[in-house]
Amino acid sequence: MNWTTIAGALATGAIAIAATPAAPPPAAHAKNGDTHVTGQGIEQTVDCNDSTLLVNGTGNTVTALGTCWAVTVMGSSNTVVADTIVNDITVYGWDETVFYKNGDPFIWDRGRELGMVNRLQRVGS
Repeated sequence: MNWTTIAGALATGAIAIAATPAAPPPAAHAKNGDTHVTGQGIEQTVDCNDSTLLVNGTGNTVTALGTCWAVTVMGSSNTVVADTIVNDITVYGWDETVFYKNGDPFIWDRGRELGMVNRLQRVGS
């Protein structure tokens, strides 16, 4: 067995792996990380800070100030009132409400696809 050949092949493989550039982050990621509101009956005001707002639980009321990259709501009877939503609103669950004042987000109502009733709409500022 020729150890020089094996060591040379391993060194070449290690150099090739080290020289491979890392993939850039996906363009759809929020700039400043996500904001999570999880629980029951929480009333909270948050600054979206150009990030994604995720609300999960029952009976939560969230006022989102500033610009949200996206809003995702899961559970039941949650209410979100947002100043601006840029990219999308995604809702899973029943009796969810998302009102937004500015932006033109894509609206994906997964609950309605399953026969549940949710309110997702633009409102006056």
